[in-house]
Amino acid sequence: MASRLLSNTLQANVSLTKQFVRPMATAAKQATATRVTNLPNGLTVATDENPSAGAATVGVWIDAGSRAESAKTNGLANFLEHVAVQGQAAKFEKIGGVLTAQTGREFTSFAAKTLGANVGQSVEVLADLIQNTKIDAATVDKQRQAIFKQQLAAESDYESVVFDHLHATAFQGESLGRPVAGIKETVEGLTAEDLIAFQKQYYGADRMVLVGSGDVDHDALVRLAEQKFGGLQAATPAAASPKAIFTGSEVRLRDDVLPLARVALAVEGAPYLSDDYFKLLVMQAVIGSWDKGLGGAANLSSRLSTVVNSNHLANSFSAFTKGYKDTGLWGMYFVTENKDQIDDFIHFTQREWARLSTNVTSSEIERAKQQVKASLLLSLDTTCAVAQDIGSQVLASGKRLDAQELESTINKISADDVRKAANKYLWDQEVAVVGQGPIECLTDYLRVRGFMAYNR
Repeated sequence: MASRLLSNTLQANVSLTKQFVRPMATAAKQATATRVTNLPNGLTVATDENPSAGAATVGVWIDAGSRAESAKTNGLANFLEHVAVQGQAAKFEKIGGVLTAQTGREFTSFAAKTLGANVGQSVEVLADLIQNTKIDAATVDKQRQAIFKQQLAAESDYESVVFDHLHATAFQGESLGRPVAGIKETVEGLTAEDLIAFQKQYYGADRMVLVGSGDVDHDALVRLAEQKFGGLQAATPAAASPKAIFTGSEVRLRDDVLPLARVALAVEGAPYLSDDYFKLLVMQAVIGSWDKGLGGAANLSSRLSTVVNSNHLANSFSAFTKGYKDTGLWGMYFVTENKDQIDDFIHFTQREWARLSTNVTSSEIERAKQQVKASLLLSLDTTCAVAQDIGSQVLASGKRLDAQELESTINKISADDVRKAANKYLWDQEVAVVGQGPIECLTDYLRVRGFMAYNR
């Protein structure tokens, strides 16, 4: 009897449940790969369509950063970005959008986030911004003051200061080592003619990618590109720049008044999106990151975090990987109030670096691979992040790796691959070091260099 009652009850619940289940009208739309179209004038259009996003980000990524400058014109790319953006924000506000612009060492970007229905208006404003920027003496002088304020504000961003010096000492005499915003002396000497010449040389159709993500239609965006950018000419051919040379060296910015010491160490890394670049990402995940303010700081998987936490060696640390077209930086950045044990932190960090080429375990690599995949894919949670990913990848390689390609690339990496990469990029290699703040106990550079090759 009990079994019969139970059977009847389950059947009744199943029938009731079916009444509240809404059948799918159509099959769920599968994720599509990034579509890329090249126009006759050289402009590339790349999109990641997601109509359900509601919002859309459209932008122009340009192969023109501070690396394209000479020593006398350092800050020129950033200066041109400021001049181009002036007065454009109000136009986007009228259509309910937000304009962002950014200059890096290799790229400059202008992007607008808006509703999908306003994509056409956004492209029109972006085309006007790129092709019809007013550059005269009065405009240049006005934006020069804005850049001086930008430089002043950057001086209080200690992490950025450390990384600017890290690039400067690692790539001495190279354009890659110069600060993106330039220095006051070079910015003071820039003229309207310099900006016009730079724009003519680098703001060409063949050096640009028009990117769309979210609620965009690829074919419609291609038609808009033909209408609004079709008259844009190719850039003036530039001489191929030689590979940036990495120099092992150090910079010390000692200031005992500051409460925290900030230190960065780096070796030469791999070019962006190369096979070795992904191996270095896995190595970065093995070393990990840590912050004593995190609730689970004592229970992270990184071996280094266990040592640092139990001995109070730092407030936080983070391994990093920076990839450029032909080179990169791989290393460690840490912040500490325990200024008397900076030497200890560096000692244990370099021991972990050495272990990557000797006895790193397969379980560590598998865990690190999962972390890398999660970091790369979960960070693409907004249309702006997706657009940035598309723009940087397409400019660097002409295409964008989709989620399946990224997973496949990372899944193939083995513990042996990591050991070989560590042996190539870390073992007995030159190292760049920058320290800022109370760094009296920062390890002597020759010792740091010597510890790049512990006895195996």
